[in-house]
Amino acid sequence: MTNVLAIDQLGYKHNFKTILHDVDLTLEAGKIVGLLGENGAGKTTLMRLITGSAKGTGTIAVCGDTQAAHHRSHVSFTEQLRGFTANTRVDRVADFYRTVYPDFDGARFEELVTFLQIDTSLKLAALSKGMKEKVIIALTLARQVNLYLLDEPFSGIDSMSRKRIISSIIKWKPDDATMVISDHYVSEIAPILDEIVVVKDQTVYAHKESDAVREEFGMGIEAYYESLYEGSVQHD
Repeated sequence: MTNVLAIDQLGYKHNFKTILHDVDLTLEAGKIVGLLGENGAGKTTLMRLITGSAKGTGTIAVCGDTQAAHHRSHVSFTEQLRGFTANTRVDRVADFYRTVYPDFDGARFEELVTFLQIDTSLKLAALSKGMKEKVIIALTLARQVNLYLLDEPFSGIDSMSRKRIISSIIKWKPDDATMVISDHYVSEIAPILDEIVVVKDQTVYAHKESDAVREEFGMGIEAYYESLYEGSVQHD
């Protein structure tokens, strides 16, 4: 299979503090990958580096392209709605996406809006935290790209809706696209994950296929991830 993402010796510092170092990571096309790690481990930073909105050392190739300025044409990232005023209506935000991203699929967005039960006539100020996250998910998945980066997309969404969205993720992902999900609801996203990437000690500490974790260690994804942080299982 072809590689959607290839990271080589990536490093990043902020205010002279090392956030990430010596990150090597290759992801194949068509996968759903869990990006796991404690708060502050560097998961969001890694996603921002992949999109090109942050710059580090080393190289990042998305679909073979190492030019950071080109990455946004290959990557759809769950960015917050900070650039829009509180009085902006949801449908106006979608219009902006249509203008900025040629790959934005309006029909797909409408399908997602219906599925997620979003009222696009509402202003952003009228939305709850969970509803804003549903809007962000719809905007992100409406783009037709090679790589989707979902950074804690479900944190404000109620349990029933969250489980429904997670179980339908496969439906919204193009077959040849790769999706990376960073989330604290590890047990809930585990059933849909093909692989996991664990960020620890400021680097990619482990990268394994989900089935391999279950077979090699005889434990679920969440238990394996927690054991790495506790030190009771050694990675290879």
